[in-house]
Amino acid sequence: MKPRPMIAGNWKMNGLAASLVEARAIADALAQAGSSAEVALCPPATLIGQMAEALRGSPVLVGGQDCRAEASGAFTGDISAEQLKDAGASLVILGHSERRAGHGETDELVVAKVEAALRAGLRPIVCVGETLEEREAGWAIAVVTGQVEDSLPKALDGKAFAVAYEPVWAIGSGLTPTTEQIVEVHTAIRGVLKRRLGASGEAAPILYGGSVKPSNAAEILHADEVGGALVGGASLKSADFIPIIRALG
Repeated sequence: MKPRPMIAGNWKMNGLAASLVEARAIADALAQAGSSAEVALCPPATLIGQMAEALRGSPVLVGGQDCRAEASGAFTGDISAEQLKDAGASLVILGHSERRAGHGETDELVVAKVEAALRAGLRPIVCVGETLEEREAGWAIAVVTGQVEDSLPKALDGKAFAVAYEPVWAIGSGLTPTTEQIVEVHTAIRGVLKRRLGASGEAAPILYGGSVKPSNAAEILHADEVGGALVGGASLKSADFIPIIRALG
């Protein structure tokens, strides 16, 4: 069985209460026409509760962008998986390239966060990807499959989750890998998932997350083993995000 595709929007550190009008516009469009994909929005933590309330009863899921491994404690400025769940989130992005690079997150830490998400009843979207230097050195497949091996705990067996492939060099650069490069990496990821997690690894969508926009969405989303997209800037505006969802057909 093919995994059900997912289109997830990562708002990163963008959005105020006024931005909820865009979230509602996305929900309204889906209510009118539906979609073959699950659709999720991951706003800043300050908006999770408000967005969950605004989208109550709609098909749009709400997620967090990160969580602490611990359930509670003296961790000023952090947020736990339990707090995300309590605020109305149903999923969480973990191991994003910006967290790995900017906050020094290791595969081991990502594993602990994935386990925390499962503990709280959140569905993890686990991010993996290579830098430009790693790509040019011919290490892309080894780096990405190594991250899949080391960032996904066995606890995911039997659980719902997604993996997002982020070619780090393509995010925000305007560069996009060729379809062949995307398929090569997604196929390698699928191989690791199936070997390590069996049926759960077959059922997990593998999202593409590198500068997805309306103009390139259809080509990317219909490539082999691409099970959706993790969308950055284009998810902030319904006029951009809805065409990406519709590109699935």
